[in-house]
Amino acid sequence: MRDILSSTFQIAVNMDYTSFCQKNIEYHHSAKTFDDIRHSEYAQLDKEGHVYLDYTGGNLFSRSQVVKHLDFLQQHVFGNPHSTNPTSLLSTKYAEETRKAVLDYFNAGDDYYCVFTANATQALKIVGESYPFDHKSHFLLLFDNHNSVNGIREYAKRKGASFEYNPVYLEDLRIDEIKLHQKLTSNKYKHNKLFAYPAQSNVTGVKHDLKWIELAHENGWDVLLDAAAFVPTNTLDLQQIKPDYVSLSFYKIFGYPTGIGALLIQKKAFEKLDKPWFAGGTVSYASVTMPEFFLVENQERFEEGTLNYLSIPAVKIGLDWIQEIGMDNIQKRLASLTGYLIDELHQLKHSNGKSLIHIFGPENNVKRGSTIIMNFFDKLENKINVDEIEYKANLKKISIRIGCFCNPGIDEITNCITSEELSVFYSSRDDAHYDKIHFLGRMRGAIRISLGLMSNYEDCEKFLDFCRSFLQ
Repeated sequence: MRDILSSTFQIAVNMDYTSFCQKNIEYHHSAKTFDDIRHSEYAQLDKEGHVYLDYTGGNLFSRSQVVKHLDFLQQHVFGNPHSTNPTSLLSTKYAEETRKAVLDYFNAGDDYYCVFTANATQALKIVGESYPFDHKSHFLLLFDNHNSVNGIREYAKRKGASFEYNPVYLEDLRIDEIKLHQKLTSNKYKHNKLFAYPAQSNVTGVKHDLKWIELAHENGWDVLLDAAAFVPTNTLDLQQIKPDYVSLSFYKIFGYPTGIGALLIQKKAFEKLDKPWFAGGTVSYASVTMPEFFLVENQERFEEGTLNYLSIPAVKIGLDWIQEIGMDNIQKRLASLTGYLIDELHQLKHSNGKSLIHIFGPENNVKRGSTIIMNFFDKLENKINVDEIEYKANLKKISIRIGCFCNPGIDEITNCITSEELSVFYSSRDDAHYDKIHFLGRMRGAIRISLGLMSNYEDCEKFLDFCRSFLQ
């Protein structure tokens, strides 16, 4: 009997897949190619029975990337780049080749420097500590920003600069563009104005308009673009849009290596960054007899200490791998899967007609990436604890993510937490997540799933089947 039921279920899935392919021709055309890649390069996914839905948290690496990097390491002898001995020069050669590959990948031409960092957060920290904030400066952010961007406000505050946030609409968590336009065209008497925002939300998947960069420039702003969640599934062309500073992490794009990011700095904005200290590798000369030093004139002034010279060449291998697959192919495939998931999740209803899942943010697939944030509700419309959802997903080897995702603005909006409530809490409580839940009288956080490079229809179906297990 069990074999009959299993066979019946598989027939139903196959029929659904056929219907899906008929509606999503571009997915169907690339299916065999991606299936072959998944089988040969990411075999551990299906071998271990994983449903990986946390690509925004970290991408997956291919077998070829690791093999090529290992072969590369075994062929040569490498030394610390800060010298002119043979092994040092070899490390420098490959680091510079990778630096050029990064700039070429983003079509930066000769307009940008590439600063290698440990991650996107360190890239953002460089801007925060070096931007010339003072009492005549202003810092503009969005409610939808990662904490690594939010934290820059502390540098602004300590130097006497003002800062403010532009709100989002509750309905779809998109930016209130009328207010943003007002903010960008005001503060005319401020100098050193910095506008920071994500090209794509790390929580909701909303793609924020890159045309804001030009508007900001026209009104005297410098622009910091957080591209960490955007570049894994989108093309960033720095000849088309020209932010002053761009932060990113490479493992978000192709999984391996971790521990390397970049800050791309437009050359005309480079000297505006006033580095507040010096360290090994960042100076051409420093003295202890006299308290003087000279910073290196190029991107090396921000590359403190020794570069990760053994792993940096793997970045070029990863970029080559993505270009071989084709970002356009990745985008089309993910658009089909994301649209399908959103539609199917909306249709999950309890026996009394109440919705099982509430999706925050865009209700369709327009101007959004493949990240979806949601919460589960029982048939009495009570929110199901996100910890319970994660626990049951873990048992089925489904990798999702719960919490606030380092984006407090979106969390406070989706959980309807007011500034007055938070003011009372922060003035009377310690920094404890569960203490905050108890004090505010409501649960925090949500559930995030994110599709990526190797996602397929079967992953979506397995997650939907998991969701159905909560229907009452």
